[in-house]
Amino acid sequence: MSDVLAARRSVPVPQNDPNLSYRPGSPERAELKARLSAMAAEVIDIPVIIGGREYRTGLTGTAVMPHKHGHVLAKWHKATPELVQQAVAAALEARREWASWSFEDRAAVFLRAAELLATTWRQTLNAATMLGQSKTAFQAEIDAASELVDFWRFNPYFAQELMAEQPTSSHGFWNQMEYRPLEGFVYAVTPFNFTAIGGNLPGAPALMGCTVVWKPAATAVLANYYTYKLLEAAGLPPGVINFVPGDPVAISNAVLDHPELGGVHFTGSTAVFNGMWQRVGQNLGRYRSYPRMVGETGGKDFIVMHPSADPQEVAVAAVRGAFEFQGQKCSAASRMYVPKSQWADVRDRMAAMMKDMKMGDVRDFRNFLGAVIDQKAFTKISGYVEDARKNARVVQGGGCHGSEGYFIEPTLVETADPGYRLLCEEIFGPVLTVHAYDDAKFREILDVVDRTSPYALTGSIFARDRAAVREATSVLRHAAGNFYINDKPTGAVVGQQPFGGARHSGTNDKAGSKMNLLRWVSARTIKETFSPPAEHGYPFMTEE
Repeated sequence: MSDVLAARRSVPVPQNDPNLSYRPGSPERAELKARLSAMAAEVIDIPVIIGGREYRTGLTGTAVMPHKHGHVLAKWHKATPELVQQAVAAALEARREWASWSFEDRAAVFLRAAELLATTWRQTLNAATMLGQSKTAFQAEIDAASELVDFWRFNPYFAQELMAEQPTSSHGFWNQMEYRPLEGFVYAVTPFNFTAIGGNLPGAPALMGCTVVWKPAATAVLANYYTYKLLEAAGLPPGVINFVPGDPVAISNAVLDHPELGGVHFTGSTAVFNGMWQRVGQNLGRYRSYPRMVGETGGKDFIVMHPSADPQEVAVAAVRGAFEFQGQKCSAASRMYVPKSQWADVRDRMAAMMKDMKMGDVRDFRNFLGAVIDQKAFTKISGYVEDARKNARVVQGGGCHGSEGYFIEPTLVETADPGYRLLCEEIFGPVLTVHAYDDAKFREILDVVDRTSPYALTGSIFARDRAAVREATSVLRHAAGNFYINDKPTGAVVGQQPFGGARHSGTNDKAGSKMNLLRWVSARTIKETFSPPAEHGYPFMTEE
């Protein structure tokens, strides 16, 4: 018998990972350039990975560069229905041991993964994200490197704080709260636009002791595969996370019909999440427990300018917030409301900046934009631009060039109709639509902003008048889960601005916070009595 007593351990206090600059002459620039060159010169073979074993089905898709869509980066294998069932079985089998590990041992895997990503794996994930998702060096750095490092460092710290929340006890008994992983398995569905989401959606439940079936987006398989291999290198046991790319409808239907489904961690479109929720509802009678549904979905994110705001600050926030990563962020500014007295000034400043934005292959670091993700996105966004030409005014941009890459110029649209469809519908591309309002109708335009869109993800107010800030903050209280004052509505940082929206933007469980981690545990209250009563009676029953 061991005489070693296990001490109570604490995870390191996290700090946000500093973004590297990639300035000319910097070592990180040279390293990234070399990794881009090497990865662009190869075509890798990406398998389905279940229980640590690799499966190659022969049913394949290709990962290409969106900015040079004839260039193939990888061939990836699609999971068959049989493999989907094997993935569920592997997750359930792995749970037996993984859930029995101490929290500290599970946390150590993700802390090590964070350290590997911050150092030796950094440029591999950055390069994969740039090549496969057409992000610039800076956009890849803040996503695939720093944000994912932050998730893997902050989540263990938040989990430790959560588990430290214990009930009070009185003399004679001890009350405890046990944070058990969910029964069954978790289904993680991740999008193309953030590599960090690909690491966090399966990673957060796994940290809490759950095991996961992970379906990555087809258009992000390259970076997501390297994310999985990084976790494997950090010591994640086989079967804890199972990597299952393939047909999204077939995989989801099979997984959501399984009686051991414990939860869904999703980022993607509102329509897809609604469909998943409906299928879960139809299956409630067959599940062992009610599945936890956690989703971050669409957005129609806004900027409101008050007449007191600074035009240059608004213009910079608008072009960065709307056009970085081609507007393919859930938080990207997509609609803007500007007072008529300021509109000409703001418009001209924005147009000048947009003319200066170069667009092209992200391996050329002079480019501000790359390409949109695929042909489907290109066709959809091009349709909105064409609508603007017919029914509104294209102030700047509007060019769509798809022959070599899926390029859509940053586009500024002006409309006099606050109900115009480009102010209401999610576009998910580099298109910003502006409505100029009467200066005296600031309160009325706030009401318009609140009711125009079914979404409530991000938004911002620009004003130097504090009363206007207070009014906007109050009226738009439910219009955005992440609300910014004198800043663009993008760029949430783990540990600083927990991210998520409500209404049709999701369940607002705030990625990068204790709120999200709480969804992956099922609490058990334990009361231990040290001196149980020996008689059944109570003092009040004694005769006078």
